[in-house]
Order: sequence, then structure tokens, then C-alpha cells
Amino acid sequence: MAGEEAAPLVLTLGLDAATQAWLEALRQRHFPPDRNRVPAHVTLFHALPGGAAAEIWATLADEAAALPPAPVTVGPPRLLGRGVALAIASPTIAALRARLGAAWQGWLTAQDRQPWRPHATVQNKVAPEAARALHRQLTVETAVRSARAAALLLWHYRGPRAGGESDWEAAARLPFGAKERGH
Repeated sequence: MAGEEAAPLVLTLGLDAATQAWLEALRQRHFPPDRNRVPAHVTLFHALPGGAAAEIWATLADEAAALPPAPVTVGPPRLLGRGVALAIASPTIAALRARLGAAWQGWLTAQDRQPWRPHATVQNKVAPEAARALHRQLTVETAVRSARAAALLLWHYRGPRAGGESDWEAAARLPFGAKERGH
């Protein structure tokens, strides 16, 4: 459909189910409800061209199939000024993002050309004092934890929608390691 092709694409990292549920619970607890319009996520690219969806999907399918689930470190908390995120670290995923960025250089927005600082935002768009308080709390309460990167998630960006619907619509889930599993 033409509208789907025109919608920018967002690429995020899919984490193991337990880590995703934990991040989502933190986000639900601390993100302003009227502004929490997308699930907890780790953005790889913010705005890829919807008109290149087939080419993007093919590249992602090949990359994901060849990559086994990768170790990821979640934490420590990072203060964003008006919010808090948990840092995400994975040499494997950083290398994947660098490969994709090089392949898609001509498509990248200024935001996506910036150095990548992977994180999962659990609070945003609050007063700086509230962000500092949550940062202090999470620094004490939240240990750095190990997780697994399990998939690439591709989304259509739909923009703000009425009725509190998500700004994103799922386009594809590409699990890691499909070649090893015979898929």
C-alpha cells in the first residue's frame, strides 16, 4: 500500500522476553502515561525510507539469519536531562549497526548519522528534578544485568494518532540465528 511505503521505518533491537518485560514495566511505571506511545525499545535507526522497505527488509533478513542471539549488557542508568535511560552495550550489535549504517549511508538522517549511544528510555519528558530523582533511585536499585539480543524489529512510523494508539505499527520481526535453526 502506498501509505505504508511512504511511512518512515524505525529499526529497533528485540531483546529476550524477560528483559523486554522488565524494561516495559519500568517504562510503564515511570514514563508520563499520555506520552508513552511506543513500547520499551532500543533504537538502531530512527527514520529509514519507507519507499525502500523491500530492500531494507532483505538486508535485515540476511543479517539477522546469519547472527546468533548476542549477549547484551543492560545498565547502568543514564540521565537524559528530562528523563532516564538504561545503557545498552553489545559489541556484536554495535558491529551490526555499523555495517547497516555503512550500507545505508545515503538514506540516513542527521540523527541516525550521529554516534550511536544505545539505550532503553524508561522515563522522558518530565521535569529535570524528577529525572534526577529517578536516576538516583535506579542507580541504587538497578544492577547491571546480562540479556540477549534476539531479533531485529522493523516498524512503520505513523506519527501521533488519536485515542492513544501507538505511533508505531509493527512491520517485521526478524529473529537472530534462523540459518543455524534451519529456517
